[in-house]
Amino acid sequence: MKKLIGIIAGLLLIVSSWGLTGINQAQASELNLLNWRTPSLVAERVNAADAKRLELERGKLDLNNSNIREFRELRGFYPNLASKILEHAPYNNVEDVLDIPGLSDRQKERLQANLDKFIVTQPAPSMNQGSERVNPGLY
Repeated sequence: MKKLIGIIAGLLLIVSSWGLTGINQAQASELNLLNWRTPSLVAERVNAADAKRLELERGKLDLNNSNIREFRELRGFYPNLASKILEHAPYNNVEDVLDIPGLSDRQKERLQANLDKFIVTQPAPSMNQGSERVNPGLY
């Protein structure tokens, strides 16, 4: 009996706290106790950079919007080749990356072998402001 009262009290506490979090009644009715992130709540909290990330294909690097740390997934790219790629962006298509001046033959071979792992979209201001692409400040 004590467990049942504890569970009911916990549920009442959760429901009553929704009023303090800014969730309106319509959003609260959509909440599933097993899945707190419903699509309607997530869509309201996505900023421009997150929206761009959601737009990109999974598993592919956007040559115009990815930051340098994302190139760590590809062997031999981080940090030197990735820096060159970022410095010469934006690109109109994926093959443009092969025209970067000053690439060694080995770097061109690496790029050629990994062209299928890249995608090119329009540069987004939220992804390209300042020096965050080259130095995202994660140490």
